[in-house]
Amino acid sequence: MQNQKHIHLIGICGTAMASLAGMLQLQGHRITGSDTAAYPPMSDQLALLNIPIHEPYAERNLDPRPDLVVVGNAISRGNVELEYVLDTRIPFCSMAAILHDEFLIGRESLVVAGTHGKTTTTSMLAWIYEVASQQNPALEPSFLIGGVAENFGTSFKVRPTRPFILEGDEYDTAFFDKGPKFLHYFPDAAILTHVEFDHADIYADLAAVKTAFKRLVNLIPRRGRIVAFDGSANVSECVAKAFCAVERYGFAQDSHWRISDIRHDGPLSRWTLTRGGEIFAELCLPMAGEHNALNATAAASLASGQGVPTNAIIEALATFKSVKRRLEVRAVVSGITIIDDFAHHPTAIRETLRALRECYPGRRLWAVLEPRSNTLRRNVFEADLVDSLALADHVVLAAVFQSENIPAPERLHPEKIVGALNARSIPAQLHDNADSIVEALSPQLESGDIVAILSNGGFGGIYQKLPAAIAVQSTASGRG
Repeated sequence: MQNQKHIHLIGICGTAMASLAGMLQLQGHRITGSDTAAYPPMSDQLALLNIPIHEPYAERNLDPRPDLVVVGNAISRGNVELEYVLDTRIPFCSMAAILHDEFLIGRESLVVAGTHGKTTTTSMLAWIYEVASQQNPALEPSFLIGGVAENFGTSFKVRPTRPFILEGDEYDTAFFDKGPKFLHYFPDAAILTHVEFDHADIYADLAAVKTAFKRLVNLIPRRGRIVAFDGSANVSECVAKAFCAVERYGFAQDSHWRISDIRHDGPLSRWTLTRGGEIFAELCLPMAGEHNALNATAAASLASGQGVPTNAIIEALATFKSVKRRLEVRAVVSGITIIDDFAHHPTAIRETLRALRECYPGRRLWAVLEPRSNTLRRNVFEADLVDSLALADHVVLAAVFQSENIPAPERLHPEKIVGALNARSIPAQLHDNADSIVEALSPQLESGDIVAILSNGGFGGIYQKLPAAIAVQSTASGRG
């Protein structure tokens, strides 16, 4: 696309779609987009870029007629804009396809894949390269991340240099391309963080998920490299037939990259990283949680193997600032800390709550969950969800998001989760929506409490409503 075009993105507020919008705008194209509901952080990023978001979907959003339409993977047949595109034969494509064709050809593609930890690990890897570029400008990275990396204040950058760091999503590509997006990225090297059953709306079972990751592994050339988590039999199976070098990382004695002597001090983590049995570095990360130490180790391992100096890796991890909506402190009101985390799977919820226990020892921990992801809205992980939420002192559940879209036999029943938690003597309650949660929860909170709000969506504005209600409550009681 050498000439400037009008490109319209249907489903523009998805993290990857919003990033692509900014990247295409940098190429000089005129960008418009539409979605059903715009919410931070991607709506904020689009606003800063002056890219208009049309709500709701409507044929008029495609007037004047665009030269090309990018169809997000959440868009299905029946969407009014998609139907208009098909009827009028406006050229269209997927996000992953245009990303490859316009940005990846001729680059070094470094892909971070896995069921958990992709966004944080991709952000860490990009920041390592950014710090290293101060010594070697050729290492300055382009990147696309499924969230806003706080060190950059954005989810994407496009530079003229070769390294391009991508979050590799295993979710499907578009209504006309049901394969994973990461199969379009043709990695030169990759990280595989974890493999579990997820995305129950598109994968029938764990075997189907593993097949997707095996196909990714099969794309990596012999000269390439895979850095793979050592604590998962599923990961081992997925990399078993790789044609390239495979380096394992984690806590296992025989792993090429091994974490030892890990210590947590509030929000700070320290550990020794060995490579091939010899000390590689003493690492410090301003983030809590064993899972974040693993994420940082994966990023450090891949970067080192690609020629990034060790001192740059150490400096970058010590100055890493996390990602929006990953253990993000949204407010501290009257001594009550409100934390936002992008929860999509019971394993992610478990690791988030474990990290908060390490970061805030002795504090009362509340977990406020909206079952919103396509996995959490189903009952496939009902027992695992109870086990994960049991790490909190108090649990508050919202009703299943758009439950009518989930077949009744597959639908999660939050009342069962609440009943199971109460049976374990963990106080749990169920409310219909964010407003009723705020009304019920704010009088129960006390100074020193930690409230983890767990959702992969806007959650009815609870991130703003709960701090405001606490402030009103505190003023009324004379505490504020």
